[in-house]
Amino acid sequence: MTTELLQPLINSIVVAATTDGKQRSNTEVNIKFGLLKARPRNVKITCVYRDKNKWSSEGCQWGGPDNEDSCICNHLSSFAVLMSKEPLKVLWLEQVTYVGLGISIVSLFIGLLIELVVWSDVVKTNTLYLRHTAHVNISLCLLVGNACFLASSETKSITEAWCRTSAVLKHFCYLAMFFWMLCLSTTLLHQTVFLFHKVSKKSYLRFSLALGYGCPVIVVFVTFLSYGAGSEGVYYSKDTCWLVYSGLFKGSIYTFVIPVATIVFINVFSMLVVIMKLLSHNQNADMSQEKEKAAAKTVLRSVILLTPIFGVTWVFGLATMIIDLTSGIQADVVNYIFVVLNAFQVGSTLFMKCNRKPQPLTRKHSHKVRLGLMLKMKSIYSLV
Repeated sequence: MTTELLQPLINSIVVAATTDGKQRSNTEVNIKFGLLKARPRNVKITCVYRDKNKWSSEGCQWGGPDNEDSCICNHLSSFAVLMSKEPLKVLWLEQVTYVGLGISIVSLFIGLLIELVVWSDVVKTNTLYLRHTAHVNISLCLLVGNACFLASSETKSITEAWCRTSAVLKHFCYLAMFFWMLCLSTTLLHQTVFLFHKVSKKSYLRFSLALGYGCPVIVVFVTFLSYGAGSEGVYYSKDTCWLVYSGLFKGSIYTFVIPVATIVFINVFSMLVVIMKLLSHNQNADMSQEKEKAAAKTVLRSVILLTPIFGVTWVFGLATMIIDLTSGIQADVVNYIFVVLNAFQVGSTLFMKCNRKPQPLTRKHSHKVRLGLMLKMKSIYSLV
């Protein structure tokens, strides 16, 4: 449900429609108005006629955001267009955003703390090292991106410099999140296809840092320079502190959408190849290969879960930019879905951290794990 603020203003010349004969009961008048001022996004227009000493909208209907200069009325009179002074707002959307992002930030911090405490006990193979390194960096990117999202939510009360900086940081962090998912799928694909070509942890880390952070830096840097050196209305919008959507394949938002869509496509392709390779895996493989296969299945579960969750979230994110709030209930639904998915997608990363098949522990190993956790927690408390 959208809410409207302030009284509307007249945004067209007054047009009178008359007829020489008697007016019919089924009269339909379709009038094209030349708007005196361009309609900003999400701003409602009302078609009205002069009823004695006041404007009335009875019997008149606006053409909608796709036909914004059109009015259809079922009677004759003097017509005009009224435009709201402020954009429409979705009821309770801001409150849901604040609560969701707050929970998301706290959950991400807890998830990173869990990784820190149990790191040495869960990273047993190169494949698991790949998985947990990627999860840590995905969580870091989400944490910084969501914090910037929350810090720039009140766009009217922040400076232009911070709004621009926030847009750049969100652009980089959310892109980096997807590029780290690409690291997961490509290295998993490599290890599955080339079973005997082992990659060291150092080589993997160099590759992942270059792909996970290097590529987003290049994309953001080139975009920033290409779109008016980060100017307002070209690179970012002051109303959202986010990238600009100017129409189909127009605007800086597509420097985010196109890389994300490409990564999702590559991830889907990689998942299919890995699944086929695992199904045709040699039954006589040695124990070390069996361990790597089990680890690869764990990483595959991560990619299968994270790719649709993050991908679907930003499909709705693009939809919120395309669908105008004056379009009706569907615009409200899309906005609510995006805010909820964006705020609570962190639950999927926490789930993947905890979703490990429990292994039987000997008394000696159990004591070692407990001792390690106690020492790590002691070192954390000493830093506080």
